[in-house]
Amino acid sequence: MRRVFRRAFGLLALLSTTAIGRASEGPVYVVAVEGMVDNVLVQYIERAIHEAEAADAAAIVFRIDTFGGLVAAADQIRQLILDTPLPTVAFIDRNAASAGALIAYACDRIVMAPGASMGAATVVEGTTGEAAPDKYQSYMRGLMRATAEANGRDPRIAEAMVDPDVAIEGLVPAGKVLTLSAREALELGVADALAASVDEALQVLGYGPHPVVAFAQTGTERVLRVLASPVLQTLFLLMMLGGLYFELQTPGVGVPGLIALAGALLFFAPNYLSGLVEFWEVVLFLVGVGLLLVELLVIPGFGIAGIAGILFMLAGLLAALIGNVGLSFPSAREIGRAIATLTSTLILLGVGIAVLGRYLPRTRRFQELVLGTGLSRTQGYTAAATEAQLTGKRGRAVTPLRPAGVVEIEGRRYDVVASGQFVPAGTPVEVVRVQGSRIEVRPLSEAENQTS
Repeated sequence: MRRVFRRAFGLLALLSTTAIGRASEGPVYVVAVEGMVDNVLVQYIERAIHEAEAADAAAIVFRIDTFGGLVAAADQIRQLILDTPLPTVAFIDRNAASAGALIAYACDRIVMAPGASMGAATVVEGTTGEAAPDKYQSYMRGLMRATAEANGRDPRIAEAMVDPDVAIEGLVPAGKVLTLSAREALELGVADALAASVDEALQVLGYGPHPVVAFAQTGTERVLRVLASPVLQTLFLLMMLGGLYFELQTPGVGVPGLIALAGALLFFAPNYLSGLVEFWEVVLFLVGVGLLLVELLVIPGFGIAGIAGILFMLAGLLAALIGNVGLSFPSAREIGRAIATLTSTLILLGVGIAVLGRYLPRTRRFQELVLGTGLSRTQGYTAAATEAQLTGKRGRAVTPLRPAGVVEIEGRRYDVVASGQFVPAGTPVEVVRVQGSRIEVRPLSEAENQTS
């Protein structure tokens, strides 16, 4: 009842010739509600409300432009707005769809810009855009109805934004989800006023003389929301899987392993903090990595631990791609789409590895880093040109050959190997063959030595 009376007081203020502000002389906080509604946005709005309360603000204006997001996150924001003792205003700049409509309904007053819209709050599944099962719709209907009633608005209109079966004569037929234009919302009492900008809305509501504080997101919050974009998430997934593959080809902690670790952190951390990935999904993936490392380092081979590790990793990634809440998963179609996404990513990774394996060794840069295989004599590559010319030459053992040792030939010393026998120092020897850096000699008999 307290909030209903406060709303009625606000409507009287709009009709009076002299704008009536709140007794507080504090500033008006303007908080942007933009992009996807997620857990990062929840933290940002909670921080804004606490700071505004500490500053004894005259009001908080939520500038809304969103097509929605996570229902759980929107419910938390709704509760934060309903619980604050400060007057709250929703200024719908362009769109307040789905979760955005719920947030707008939680505010004491709603002001819309000409051309803005509000509604279409049906719960949908992930990226498919298809309506979620009725249990989710029922929950959202209850939230919209209760929030509208808390601020003295028509709950029937709020329900019609969620449920296409709710028909309102002269407004929306059965089978259609309600979306209101700014003018329609004003005529139906959903919106309290129209204003082209936040400044104009503050003037209309009587907060013109108050200083304005534009509450900004922290750098961490902005980075987390950017990293959670679908394009970057696909790139991080490829980094993680590709780096892990190449690291397994060359065991040890090297550059591929670091790339895989960076990809995993950049893939899971933003989604976990945004509420898109559950904790158990991260644990499932890490268990898979652990089993794979055990198979690689502790029990070499490829057996149960390795296969289980791969399955655990794929299960963790698959669950992370599905918009589930706890262990409650959406329809089989949404799971099928997640499987298709993961499969296509693995295929893309395989194609990338094959292309790199085929063409990378041919590049000039790669050949500068890796020793090639064609080091022939015709190209001037002779690892032991001098030694190859020693075949048939004679010398004397400087050290005993057991069977390796040192001989002197034409005044130079060489490391040699005797052909399967002990040769005392000082014995005349002859080079019988040279294979690479291996020089093989045999001892000469007295007769052979005298004919030399």
